[in-house]
Amino acid sequence: MKFTFTDKKVSLPKKVHEYAEKKVGKLDRYFQTEAEASVVFSVEKGRNNVEVTVRERGTILRAAQSTSDMFVSIDAAVADMERQLRKNKARLEKRLRKDAFLRVPEEEAAFFPEEPEEEFEVVRTKRFPIKPMTVEEAVLQMNLLGHTFFAFKNEDDGGAFAVVYKRSSGGYGLIEDDG
Repeated sequence: MKFTFTDKKVSLPKKVHEYAEKKVGKLDRYFQTEAEASVVFSVEKGRNNVEVTVRERGTILRAAQSTSDMFVSIDAAVADMERQLRKNKARLEKRLRKDAFLRVPEEEAAFFPEEPEEEFEVVRTKRFPIKPMTVEEAVLQMNLLGHTFFAFKNEDDGGAFAVVYKRSSGGYGLIEDDG
C-alpha cells in the first residue's frame, strides 16, 4: 500500500505516522492490487482528528474519527473501514481479494460480527431537465429551492455535469467530473 500523510496545523512525531501505516496497512489484504492510502491528521479544539481515504481501482473507502488521542482515532478509523467493507461484502465481492474476509488469528479480537447487508432501495425517482448555468447560478438555484445539493451543466466547464452542495462546516462544495 502506498501512503501519503498530511499534518494540518499540527506537527506529529514519526511514530504516529508509523503506527498509522501499520494499522491502515492491514487493510491491504482486502484489495487485489496495490491501494493508495491518504491519511490526514489535524487537531481542533483539543480533539485529534484522523481522516483515512483508501483508493484502489475506482473504489474509494473513507473514514474519519475524532477522539482525545491520535492513536485511538487511527484505530477507530481503521475499524470503521473494516466495518464498511464487511457490511458491503457481497457488493464488493468482484472488486476485493477472494480470501479477504477469512479470519486471521491475530485479528480474532478485532473481528466484527456479520451485519446483514441493507438493500439499496430507491424510494422515489425525480426527473428534471439539467440546464447549463454557472456555479453561482447553481448555488442560487439550490438556495431558492431549499435543497442541500443541486445538479447542473457547468457553463464554465463546457457544459460538463457538476453538483454544488452545502458543506456541514459552512460554505459550498463543487463536484466536477474528472474525465
